[in-house]
Amino acid sequence: MNYVQLEKLGKCMPPSFCHLAYPVVQGRSRTTNEIVALKEIHLDAEEGTPSTAIREISLMKELKHVNIVRLHDVIHTETKLVLIFEFCEQDLKKYMDQHGERGALDLNTVRSFMYQLLKGTAFCHENQVLHRDLKPQNLLINRKGELKLGDFGLARAFGVPVNTFSNEVVTLWYRAPDVLLGSRTYSTSIDVWSCGCIFAEMISGLPLFRGRDNHDQLLHIMRIIGTPSQQTFDKMAKDSPEIQIKQFPRYPKQDLRAVIPKASAQGKLIRAMPIDLLERLLKFDPAERISAAEALSHPYFTSAVQNSTFTVGSMAPPSFTFPHPHGLPPPQQQQQQAYNRMAMQQQQQQQAAMGGGYGGVPMHYTHGHNPR
Repeated sequence: MNYVQLEKLGKCMPPSFCHLAYPVVQGRSRTTNEIVALKEIHLDAEEGTPSTAIREISLMKELKHVNIVRLHDVIHTETKLVLIFEFCEQDLKKYMDQHGERGALDLNTVRSFMYQLLKGTAFCHENQVLHRDLKPQNLLINRKGELKLGDFGLARAFGVPVNTFSNEVVTLWYRAPDVLLGSRTYSTSIDVWSCGCIFAEMISGLPLFRGRDNHDQLLHIMRIIGTPSQQTFDKMAKDSPEIQIKQFPRYPKQDLRAVIPKASAQGKLIRAMPIDLLERLLKFDPAERISAAEALSHPYFTSAVQNSTFTVGSMAPPSFTFPHPHGLPPPQQQQQQAYNRMAMQQQQQQQAAMGGGYGGVPMHYTHGHNPR
């Protein structure tokens, strides 16, 4: 193997309903000396390669973006599959624990991380990919302060006609209410809800909704954003017939400024902006949630923050200028990007014809093992 193992970083933990855990090891490339992360997936002699690993590889080879962790290489042996990722020093949860005030981050840092989270999420959605497990432990931070979406083991491609998905997705505290109610025809709004939960957690230092099970999680949500009207429930059931509507207590909507007081602890001009964005992300009805791309144009990001400074921790977020437009690039850039995509597709077709790996990601077999 062209990589040397250095030290164990931890485990890549799927959601609580999954019993698997994959060790992640820090490594170094023998050829470039680059530090990387090695995710080891041990193979069962009878079951073969886990479907989550195949899905993660096939999707991540297409998702090349500064706010998505890069998959460099895939190594296949008789007993394990090793995914070679770019190295990031820690995940968002550890960053919050180390650099936050009881977990709560500086509000300028929150803005930077939230912007990057939405950028990566919007890129996934533009490429018809649902992450389906966004949470602080799956968001990685490097020394440059770049936030990157990681762990695509539960991710799925989506398209038209609407696919039917599993509702056993997303770690409970970040799971959207429509999924908690049994929806199997969800779309990008499932990730948007998770982004809202992460947003609130970065500000306050604590998860916003901390239920014990699906029903208890729904009650936690309703106690804060209010119990939806019967008309809203009926509309959601019409949009997703598999949803099971039960009788819930009638909770009034709380003022998020009281629930998360730190969110409005800024100057008068911008104190309402994080609350407004949070409310748009955390709509009970998925059809009413703002999209990730739309959220990037919210005044929270576009209003007078060019001179923000970052003081939390040693890994300060990048000092890029807001607003950062997330629309269509100029015509010349569009033409160049179209040309690059055509060239990449031709290269992938040539690799496929020569038996080359999982799409654009190199695939190496050792010990003479070839699954074909």
